Amino acid sequence: MNILSEEKVFRDPIHGYVRVQDKVIWNCIQTREFQRLRRVKQLGSTSMVYHTSEHSRFAHSLGVYEIIRRMINEVKDISSALTDYEKLTVKLAGLLHDVGHAPFSHSFEAIMDSDHELYTIQIILEESEVNTVLKEYETCLPADVASVINGTHPNRILCQMVSSQLDADRMDYLLRDSYFSGTKYGEFDLERVLRTMRVADDKLTIKASGMHTIEDYIMARYHMYWQVYYHPVSRSYDALLQKVFQRLFDLYQKDKSLAQKLPMFKALLKKQRFSNEELYLLDDATCFYGFNMMSQMDDEIFAVLALRILIRNLFK
Repeated sequence: MNILSEEKVFRDPIHGYVRVQDKVIWNCIQTREFQRLRRVKQLGSTSMVYHTSEHSRFAHSLGVYEIIRRMINEVKDISSALTDYEKLTVKLAGLLHDVGHAPFSHSFEAIMDSDHELYTIQIILEESEVNTVLKEYETCLPADVASVINGTHPNRILCQMVSSQLDADRMDYLLRDSYFSGTKYGEFDLERVLRTMRVADDKLTIKASGMHTIEDYIMARYHMYWQVYYHPVSRSYDALLQKVFQRLFDLYQKDKSLAQKLPMFKALLKKQRFSNEELYLLDDATCFYGFNMMSQMDDEIFAVLALRILIRNLFK
C-alpha cells in the first residue's frame, strides 16, 4: 500500500531521471519544509564566481535520494544486507539530509552557531509536515531516519550510504556542482563506482578493479575544493557576510528595536534556536530582503557592508 500506482519522475541533468515509487517519499517531497529547499541555493557564495551555479538544495537532495535508490537496486551486497524497512529509511535519510540547511551554504552556520544537521533532526523529530508524513507511515520512522542522518543507526551501512568518505551526498554534489559551475573538476565515473561497490565487514567497499575510479573521485573532491568551494572570491564574499552580521550584533547591543526592524534575523539577534516555523521562513530571498533593508539604515558602516553584498563589491 506504500507504493504509488504510477512511478513519479523528475527530469535531472545529472541522473537523467529521479524516480519515486514510494508514497511516503513522494509525500515528503510535497511538504513545505522540503519545498523550501527550492529557495535555498546549493552553493551560496560560489555563484559570485561561477555565475551559473544557481542550483538549489532541492535538486541536490533529490539527487542524493536517487543515488541511494540506485545503490539499493544495483548493488546486490547492499540490497541483501538491508531489510525493506531499512531501504525505505535510508532513502528518506538521503532525501531529507539537508532539509534544515540555512541559506549561504555552510558560511551561515558559523553565524547561527549551529550545524545544519541539528536543524534537520529538529524538523524530522518535532512538529512539522515532514514529521507528520513520516509518523503516518510508521510511528518510529522519524527517529529511525534521524538516526541515519546523525550516524547512530545500529546498521552502519545505512549511515555510510548517506555520510562517509564514499557516500551519495558527496557523489551527487561533486557531479552537480561541477556541472552547474561550468567546470570539469568534479567529474568521475559514477556508473563504475556503483558497479564495483561491495559490502565487507559491514562496511561499504570497492573491488580492486574499481580502485582507479575511486582515485579519480578523490582527486575530483580535491580539485573542486580548491578551484570552486575555496575560491578566493567566494571566501571574500563569505568574510563580508560575517562582517555584516558582526556589525548587526554590535548594533543590537545598543538598539534592541533591530530585532523588530529585521524580523527574519530575530532569533539570531536573541541568540535563540530557530523554531521550525522561523527556519521555514529563512531562505535566500528573505536574507536578501534583509540586506536591502540594512543598506538603507543610518549606521554608515552597516549600510555600506550590506550594500557591498548586494552589488558584489568585495574586499580584495
